[in-house]
This record gives sequence, structure tokens and C-alpha cells, in this order.
Amino acid sequence: MSDTNRNAGANGRPTPGGMGPGGANGMGRRGPGFGMGGPGRGGPMAMMMPGAKAKDFKGTMRRLVSYIGQYKAAVVAVWVIALASTVFSIVGPKILGKATTKLFEGVMARIGGTGDIDFKYIGGILLFTLGLYAASAAFSYIQGWVMSGISVKITYRFRKDLSAKMNRMPLRYFDSTSQGDILSRITNDVDVVSQTLNQSLTQLITSVATVLGVLVMMFSISWVLTLVALVIMPVSLAFVRVIVGKSQKLFKEQQDCLGKVNGHVEEMYGGHMVMKAFNGEAKSIAAFEEQNGKLYGAAWKSQFLSGLMMPMMGFIGNLGYVAISILGGWLAIRKAITIGDIQAFIQYVRSFTQPMTQLANISNVLQQTAAAAERVFEFLDEAEESAETASPADADLVRGHVDFQHVHFGYSPDKIIIKDFNAYADRGHKIAIVGPTGAGKTTMVKLLMRFYDLDSGHILIDGIDTTSFTRRDLRRCFGMVLQDTWLFNGSIMENIRYGRPDATDAEVVEAAKTAHADHFIRAQPQGYETIINEEASNISQGQKQLLTIARAILANPKMLILDEATSSVDTRTELLIQKAMDNLMANRTSFIIAHRLSTIKNADLILVMRDGDIVEQGRHEELLEKCGFYAEIYNSQFDTSGAVEESCAG
Repeated sequence: MSDTNRNAGANGRPTPGGMGPGGANGMGRRGPGFGMGGPGRGGPMAMMMPGAKAKDFKGTMRRLVSYIGQYKAAVVAVWVIALASTVFSIVGPKILGKATTKLFEGVMARIGGTGDIDFKYIGGILLFTLGLYAASAAFSYIQGWVMSGISVKITYRFRKDLSAKMNRMPLRYFDSTSQGDILSRITNDVDVVSQTLNQSLTQLITSVATVLGVLVMMFSISWVLTLVALVIMPVSLAFVRVIVGKSQKLFKEQQDCLGKVNGHVEEMYGGHMVMKAFNGEAKSIAAFEEQNGKLYGAAWKSQFLSGLMMPMMGFIGNLGYVAISILGGWLAIRKAITIGDIQAFIQYVRSFTQPMTQLANISNVLQQTAAAAERVFEFLDEAEESAETASPADADLVRGHVDFQHVHFGYSPDKIIIKDFNAYADRGHKIAIVGPTGAGKTTMVKLLMRFYDLDSGHILIDGIDTTSFTRRDLRRCFGMVLQDTWLFNGSIMENIRYGRPDATDAEVVEAAKTAHADHFIRAQPQGYETIINEEASNISQGQKQLLTIARAILANPKMLILDEATSSVDTRTELLIQKAMDNLMANRTSFIIAHRLSTIKNADLILVMRDGDIVEQGRHEELLEKCGFYAEIYNSQFDTSGAVEESCAG
């Protein structure tokens, strides 16, 4: 975890996916990742991306090459080793053909009574050929080992850059982008690039070298046989092109269907309690069956087509072998070539068709790789948060005077939420923000902590604009407790200590006691070492809230933000927490967002918001006397006797 993440963690709300600024009430939870491979043969073609081709293939590949530039020497070494391995394997059949010819001549001589088989000569050739193949295998092993290390390092660097990028991204991006798409870029797209680097790059050089080398060896044996073999190649390539073109569309459809199936499963699993509560099992199963049926249809068609390639290539290749065998036999009778040459030539033809197929497949893989790399680079190129100030103000001198001056803000230009917000919070005061849902209460808190930048206006802390502080220092000034509890998979001790990583065990326990969480923690099987599971489902919602409050207490910030901090606890616990929070808020500027007005009666200032504006402000009693919007809200919640309503009517 980065220092930025840790320092932000005590004070800010986490961004989706758990990789952005942390929060006093928790770390972002890791979302489930679903593989993109889907059913198939396991090769690169089974890793089709949702986007069939990159928008800018050449530009993306150039950028990818420059990205791996620091490993240039190692990549060149791998290619040289791969080339050497290929050369050794190519030379083998030609030399082995001499042994075949010598064996045939010896057999014929023995039959004719004019000589015998020269086993010494043949044995020497076989040993030499065995040495060539052993050297080829050794070089192949070395290049695979080195390239695996390079691809892992590049994958590590990609994910490191993506993680760092997420910490610099504005929350605006996460509001408009699905979590699944972000996870796909970090996992699936990077895996596709890694697979290509690990396999296809070396396969590319070996395939090209094999094709050229084998072609030279074939011409050195017989140009006539070579021309016959080459006639078969266009037929094979045309077939491959047709199959790849059709299967590519089907693989794309398969991946789209797979994404929908994964999304449905994730959605139903995440909300399985609600689904069961509303008897939605049958509807969920029906939706799954429909989507799974589409996936089945696309999957078997794509796999059937890709499965046709090798049998058909084998059939076409066999036609070539028949033609070469007949013509080669005729040439051998005419003494134009030897029996060993025919044997070597057939081996070369087999070696020639395989790399041709690989090259056709690699071209498809490179398209997928470019599409995957383009998605990764698009994310890395996304606009980041505005640059930090070059000469930041000293956050250690902050005392807690906060001034909102003509604040305007909207999550999008056509949807302005905060229209003209003006307010002043004195040091140590409790400022309550109330209003209906969608009035902009939580948005003001996000602006205060610079999760978003203002469209216009200023927020001043002790007369200093918040943009004059670094985001890290600014968020360090605040402790935050949110209605949504965020806990990570770890011990209770670790979750509370996330508010201040250097806190001692005794300080963690004291914070838990202040938050009235110590009693239930000690009742757990392992006490403070009890592990909170992945979904934090082994403790109640109210207990989660107590832990997040303990975390904020431990952080000991200069200012507090409480967003419905006691909404998930019972009335008795709420009263106990309220006393603890009153002690915590002493001499600290506190912003309290509340729907339950009973929690903010003793606030020094209540700001009543409606449609992004402050429509009323004052203390509790003053606002009731005004008989305005606040009195209307209060009357709807508490005044069952109608006293306030009658007073206002009078």
C-alpha cells in the first residue's frame, strides 16, 4: 500500500475497487474478476477481446514496443537464441537425408552383392543430427525461460502503473465507468498482452525464420518440388483467412455473451438476499438460461470453426504430400534427386505448413493484443486530478475555520447540483447539514475534501484556499465516518488501525472503548484478532459502524465529517455513541450530515439545503420559530402532537 493511500485512508472515502483514496471508515473492497478466455481450445484465439480490432493498430504497437524498450537487450538476445534454435532444427532433415540415402545405397549394394551398409557413416550422421536437435531444444528452453521473465516484469510494470494511475484519477471517472470495465483492463487486457509477449513474439521470429530457412533448403533440394509445394500454400492460406474471419466474429460474440453471463451471476450473487426476499429466483434463472443459451450458441459455433482449421489444413497438406511423393519418385528414377532428398523434402514441407499457419494465427493474436494494449493505454492516458500546488500550505497549522464562498458544482456541465453555496464554520463548531435526498449534502463533503474540484467559487480553511494544500495534507486534516461502512478482509485490530497505521495496540483498544465497540469485540472468538471476512458478513451492520467510528477516533483529526454516522445502530447504542462523539467533536470543527434531526439538535449551526442551495440556516430553536422548510421536516419526523404545526399556523 502506498504512503498516499495510507495517509488518505484515515480520512477519506475509498474509491471503487479499493485502489483510490482510502476512508476513515474503510478500504475499498476488491471486486470479483472474471476471466475473458471462455470455453475454447486454450490458445490465443480463445482470448478474443470485446473489441475485435484496435482503432490505431500501428500507433498502439509502436507504443507497446517503446513501453518494453528498457528490456530491448534481453528481447534481442531472446530473438537471437530463438533464431539459433530454429536454424539447428532446419538443418537437421537435410543431414538426416544423407543417412537415408546412404542406407538405401547400402541396401541396394547388399542385394546386388557389390557392397554392404556403412553403419559407421550412418551412425555418425545420426549422432550429429541428435546433437543438432539437442542444441535446438536447449536454445528453445533458454529463450522460453528468458522471455517468461521479461513478460512477467512487463506485466508487473503494467499493473503497477495502472494501480498508481487509479490513485491519481478523479472520482468523476469512476462515476461514469463501470467497475467491471476497470477490472477487465487491469486483469484480462494485461493478461492478453503478457501472453503475447511470452509466446507470440518468439513464435513470430521462429516462424519467419522457419519459413525462410525451410524455403531455402527446399530450393537447394529441388526447385521443381518446391514449386509444387508452393502451389498448395495459397489454397491453405485462403482457407485460413476465411476461417479466421468468420471465427473472429463468433469469438467476439462469445466474449460479449460471456460478459453478460458473468455480470448477471455477479449481480445475483451480490444481491442474493434481496433476490430471495422478493421471490426472484425463477426470474433470475430464466434470465441466466437465456444468456447462457446465447453463450452456448456462439461458443460451439466459434469452437467448431476453429476446430475445422487443423483437420482441413492436414487434408490440404496430405494432397501436397501425395503430389510431392509421386513427382519425387519420378525424379529419383531419373537420378535427379536421391531417396534421402525426398525424405528430407517431405519433412521440410511439413515444417513449412506449420509456421505458415502460426503466422496467420499470430496476425490475429496481434490484433487482439493491440486492442488489449490500446484499452490499457487509454486508461493510462485518462485525465488525472488537477496538479498539486508547487508551494503547498502547511496543514499542521490548520485550526478549523471553514468558509464556503459562492460554490458552484455539477457532476456534469448540464447537471449543476450546488448552485451558490455560502456558509461559514467557526473553529470547534458543530455544523449540521440537513435536507431531502438529492439536495447536495454529501456532495458538499466531497468538495470539502477535494474528491472533486469546484466549477467556480472557493472553499477556505483558515483563510487558505483548499487548492493551496496537497490533497494528502488536506485529507489528513479530516476524519470521516460514512453511512456506508467499508471494511477490508483482515483482523478487527487492523481495520481500526487503518485510521492511524502507527498506533499501538493500547491506543486501538482505547479508541474502541471510546466508540463503545470494545465489549462486542471481546465477545468475538479471537477478540481483536478476529478476521473480518471478504464480505464483512460475520459481524452486524451496527457493529461495522462502531468499528468505523473507532477508526475515526483513533485518527484523531482536526476536523470531522459524519455522514449519518449512527444510522445503523439501535437507539440505546446511538445515545452512547453520541456521548463519545460529543467528546470527540470537542474543539473540532465538525460537519454532520443527518436525516434524523434528533442527532443535531445541539448543533451550533444548521444549514438547511434544498436543490443545491442553502434555504435556511441557524440553530434548532431559531429554525423552528421561522416555521420554514426545517420546521416542515421536523414536524414530519417528530411532532406527532402537531404543536409545531399549530404554532406556525398561529
